Amino acid sequence: MPIDRDKALRADPSVREIRWSTRDVLLYHLSLGAGAAAATDPEPHLTYEKGLTVLPTFALVAGTGISAGEAPAPGMEMPGIDVDLRAVLHAGQGLEVHRPLPASGTATLRSRVAEVWDKGKAALIVLESAATGPDGASLWTTTTRIWARGEGGFGQDTGHGSGPGPGPEERWTAPDRPADTVITTATTPQQALWYRLNGDLNPLHADPAFARAAGFERPILHGLASYGLVAKALVDGVLDGDVTRLTGLAVRFAGPLVPGESIATSVWRDGPPADDGTERLLLHAACPERDGAPVLTHATATVRS
Repeated sequence: MPIDRDKALRADPSVREIRWSTRDVLLYHLSLGAGAAAATDPEPHLTYEKGLTVLPTFALVAGTGISAGEAPAPGMEMPGIDVDLRAVLHAGQGLEVHRPLPASGTATLRSRVAEVWDKGKAALIVLESAATGPDGASLWTTTTRIWARGEGGFGQDTGHGSGPGPGPEERWTAPDRPADTVITTATTPQQALWYRLNGDLNPLHADPAFARAAGFERPILHGLASYGLVAKALVDGVLDGDVTRLTGLAVRFAGPLVPGESIATSVWRDGPPADDGTERLLLHAACPERDGAPVLTHATATVRS
């Protein structure tokens, strides 16, 4: 069934309650390598429940881990969107944190289709989720970009002129100078096995036969794990370990990372701090073991100075 863009955009948001515990947060941090050098730096602010702080990218797995119970798995079942899941790729991820995340809590999550662009041979589906706490205050907003191969062409005969079109051109160019900082993060061979316990049990990240059938030599790391690794690298290498200073992170997923490889994150400061005390960073993450093959591109972070 073709995509019905108008129906998708008009649909009421789905609403569900989510909850998470300190154990969920600890597991998330450990799955990103926190405490790896426990003999010299156990990183207690990330690995010990006393004084625990929360990496803002935990928002992407909140409500899917140990405390989720029978929470529904993420899917593409929504009004106006009927696509073959085998043709779906996680193309990009954005996150804006409105206040520091608590180490345990509950939230109301409202999710909707924010936009659908016709790319010709594919569709780009933009999903938005907004979380509010029990007091009604905003916690975070996420933007997920889904590339659906073979689902384009729906905008040609909508009865509304030329249809939605391919969407705005998004340009991103690294500054013509060396990076201000390059942070290299190692991963372990079992990194994906740890990370999948946050709730994403896709066999692509654990089953060698499944990975080979999908075109990979062996299981690959979750894209959101690479995303979290880059966030932790920024906090450790640029923000003096203060998780509350990272308030936004947007990336495109450009290539896989195999557990055991490393990820090198190049960071450029994009001008002076704004009047509100925030600063924009430009990022590019690549795999040194594969001659700098890109992993995350078109990446920006918003940080508090």
